Amino acid sequence: MLRPSPVAGGGAGQRDVVLGYATGYGVEHVEAFVRSLRAVYSGGVALFVHKDPALLAFLAAHDVEAVVVTPSDAWTPQPVVARFSAYERYMTARRDLRHVLMTDVRDVVFQGEPFAPAPTGLEVFVEYETGRMADHAFQIKHLRALAGEALAEQLEDRPCICAGTIVGPAEEAARLCRLILTLGAIPRSAVGGGFGVDQASLALAVGYGLIPAQVQDNYRRVATIGMASDGVGLKDGLIVNPNGGVSPVVHQYDRCPELVEAMRARWSQALPDRVAKGPGGWTRWRRKTAASVERRLPDIR
Repeated sequence: MLRPSPVAGGGAGQRDVVLGYATGYGVEHVEAFVRSLRAVYSGGVALFVHKDPALLAFLAAHDVEAVVVTPSDAWTPQPVVARFSAYERYMTARRDLRHVLMTDVRDVVFQGEPFAPAPTGLEVFVEYETGRMADHAFQIKHLRALAGEALAEQLEDRPCICAGTIVGPAEEAARLCRLILTLGAIPRSAVGGGFGVDQASLALAVGYGLIPAQVQDNYRRVATIGMASDGVGLKDGLIVNPNGGVSPVVHQYDRCPELVEAMRARWSQALPDRVAKGPGGWTRWRRKTAASVERRLPDIR
C-alpha cells in the first residue's frame, strides 16, 4: 500500500506517534481505526491491548506497536483513566518522540494526516460548539463530583472539551497525563479511577490554566460529531463537515447509523454498531449505588 511520508520538520531521530487504549477490544473494534489511519499516515502507532493472538497478529500486519497491558490488583481504574497512566509511562520511557495524538479507538476514523499541520502546542478539541459546560449533562455532573459545586460553577460558561482526542508535543502531553491523574485523585481517590473523571480533570486543567493548551474549534483537525452531527454528510466515502471541509480525525462517528454503514463499507465489514451498555440488572445497580455513596464519603488516607 502506498502511504504518504510522516510530516517533515522535526529534529533528527524524532518521530510522531498515535496512541490509543484498546484493552478488551477485538479486531472488529480496531480495524476501521487502523486501516483508515494506515491509508493516510506511515508514522508510529501504538495501541495498548490485552493479549489476544488474533488482534496482535492484525496489528503486526499493519505495523502497529502492540503494548500488552497486564491487569493489576493494586489499581483498577476505568480504562478512560488507566490510559493516561499508560500513555505517560510510554512517553516518559521514549525520548525520541516529537508529537503524539492520544485518541479513542473504537469510534475514531482517519481521513488525513493527523499531525498536519504540525501542532505548536497542546491542542484540545471542542465537542459541543453550540453549548457551554453547564449545558452538557455528562460533563458538568462529573466536574461537580470531582471538584465540588464552587469550582465547577466557575467553569460553567467554558466550552466543552473532549478527553478522547488530544494532540501536541510529547513532553507536554506527558505532563498533561500526570496532571489529569493527580487532579483525579484529589480530593477523593474513589472518584479518581471512575468513569468521567478524565473529562472532569481535563476541564479543570485547561479551564483553570494549570497547563497551556489551545482550545480548538470543532471541525478542524478533529471533527467530534456525537453532539454536533447536524449538517454532517458523506461524499466519495468521506465524512464531510457542515462547512464542506474534511477533518483528518473523525471522532464519535458511531452515533450516526448512516456513518457507521459508510465506514463499514469502506474499512471493516465486521465493524459493529455502537457498543451498547449491558442490561446490568441488580448487580449493576448495586455497584453503581455503592460507587455513588463512596464518592460522597470522606477519603480515608
